[in-house]
Amino acid sequence: MKVSLYISFSIYVLLHLFHPHHCAAVSNLAPQSSASPHFNYTLNTFYLNGQPFQIIGGQMDPQRIPHQYWRQRLNKARSMGLNTIFSYVYWNLLEPRPGEWTTAKPDNDIAQYFKIAQEEGLHVVLRPGPYICGEREWGGFPAWLSTIPGLEVRTNNTLFMSYAKRYLEKLLAELQPLQATRGGPILMVQVENEYGSYGDNHNYTASLRDILRRNLDPGTILYTNDGGVQFTLDGGNVPGTLAEIDGDPSSGFQAREKYITDQSELGPLLDGEYYTLAPDQWGSNATHNDPDGDQDTIDGFVKDLDFVLGGNNSISLYMFHGGTNFGFGNGGIWRPENYLAAFTTSYDYGAPLDESGRTTSLYYTLRGVIRKYSPEGSIPDVVPDVPRSSIADFSLHPIGDLFDSLPKPTYSIKPITMESLNQAYGFILYEATSNASYSGILQPGDRPRDRVLVYVNGEKQGVIDSIYESPAKINVSLHAGDKLQLLAENLGRVDYWSLESGTENELLQPWKGIMGDVVIGDAVLEGWDIYPLPLDPPPSTKQLKKRESIQEGSREKRNRRALSQTPIFYSGKFRTPSSQSSSVGDTLDGTIAAMGLDTFLSILNGTKGVVWINGFNLGRYWIIGPQQSLYLPGVLLNKEKDGWNEVLVLELEPEDGKVMVGRGLAEREWGNAPDPDAP
Repeated sequence: MKVSLYISFSIYVLLHLFHPHHCAAVSNLAPQSSASPHFNYTLNTFYLNGQPFQIIGGQMDPQRIPHQYWRQRLNKARSMGLNTIFSYVYWNLLEPRPGEWTTAKPDNDIAQYFKIAQEEGLHVVLRPGPYICGEREWGGFPAWLSTIPGLEVRTNNTLFMSYAKRYLEKLLAELQPLQATRGGPILMVQVENEYGSYGDNHNYTASLRDILRRNLDPGTILYTNDGGVQFTLDGGNVPGTLAEIDGDPSSGFQAREKYITDQSELGPLLDGEYYTLAPDQWGSNATHNDPDGDQDTIDGFVKDLDFVLGGNNSISLYMFHGGTNFGFGNGGIWRPENYLAAFTTSYDYGAPLDESGRTTSLYYTLRGVIRKYSPEGSIPDVVPDVPRSSIADFSLHPIGDLFDSLPKPTYSIKPITMESLNQAYGFILYEATSNASYSGILQPGDRPRDRVLVYVNGEKQGVIDSIYESPAKINVSLHAGDKLQLLAENLGRVDYWSLESGTENELLQPWKGIMGDVVIGDAVLEGWDIYPLPLDPPPSTKQLKKRESIQEGSREKRNRRALSQTPIFYSGKFRTPSSQSSSVGDTLDGTIAAMGLDTFLSILNGTKGVVWINGFNLGRYWIIGPQQSLYLPGVLLNKEKDGWNEVLVLELEPEDGKVMVGRGLAEREWGNAPDPDAP
């Protein structure tokens, strides 16, 4: 097994038995009369249209995939032998601001995704939350919830339940026509998500159950999904709701049969999250999780899949296809050792279908197992993968300093958080001018939230980073008139907290930026200009160049920017590679190829930053790895013949204004490098 800086894969899987993220029959009764005539169950068998039905599923979330690729990815799922897609829904993307509903945006059109799934021969299991974990920012909660006084998430708090109810009602109103009771693909709906790992407030989960019941047809089956041990099953089960497990199927199924005794919660066994591997986390020693070449792990997958399907039970692979945490979408886990394990932009997960939607050797291995339990000829042929493109090296030139592109500040005696300024993601800059001399160790609030770059008069002093158990201690000296600047980056709000974690409940402390006093030695610094920098959208290259031209008359400004240690925007262009491919012809993937070929964009000499392509935020890069390139979907490229694509990069730690280099890779490379800012 590969061991990361934070947790080994084996420990991660063990934790999932207790908190998974994303979190023997006694008789053969007739199908339940209260369930849908289209989909129902007895104690040991699901039935679809009156025939026994075994769920062979896989997790694939639409909001991690460009909508233009939904059909291609779903087609690949059906061709591997899956008959059902399990999908989380991310509340924060559907309602980014209170009352602002965004399902009209194609990437958030969940109903359309489910319609395509049905057209491709797949059924659907809906996992709407409101909490979903899934290594997503704050477990899918919108950041604005944290600004509502008295609101507490994941409990029967009146304020929280009112917003959760509104969210679920709006979502389900759009999905009602797609229930199996009406001939649609939705077979089941999950109540919350692995709640037993978090708590045991059964009034809360029962309230969510009742909201779902009121907004779904009477025959739509509700279920819970929890780790296969006693405390998670005790905490997460909901009367009248089918209780299921995730993690190891052998021990999990035994636990379900032993600890779930309420007859209204019993039914066929389903492993609702069988982990194909694990997600990647940033870190110099955090290697990429990949089953390729790890025969013991692959043999274990085959053995478990045979065990589940051979026992006439059901399963969902987590993940079948992981996709991408585009932009600032990743979450993190606050470890008991008091550091943040921040997840990468890539959510490849070592899944059978890789981040770019191409089949892997694991895909064909699992397809071979599934074929043994499927009627002959029922699994479609696999459409050939579209080749990816490479892009020759292109230059990225500095065009503007982040600190020269600041919005109007908010003044405050004490620092205030991102959320206090109605900011959800990105960066926030705190700037104070010293009125006396101070010297000593800098403490930016209660703790780094999450990564704080420290400058005095524009000169970098160091980085205080919460991905380390013991972040760097930076000694700062200020004289009267000196300017202290603290640039805080949100690396991803904590998406998981467990009863077993041994830490404070970080789901209740999602605030980013600086919380508390800034202290140098024993002195508290007061009087701050605070600049929210969500970078959504970032300044355009025209805006940055205009600012640059305005500054041309100032030699001091020019010299400062040329030698800047503060973050710099870089810009460059490349032409769209040819998308002609004789190997894919007029097939489904041939249609995808016509949209533009995918690639993996690498910033060769970057340290840490963010990349936008034609205005779209691809996500973060970081030299420490294991991710060394960003997935660039071909659908984002300029489709005109030999069209130009504009790349904007914010490099947080530039080197004296040097030219940077971008490159597109047809074959991804993973790797790690030392952290230049390690404590």
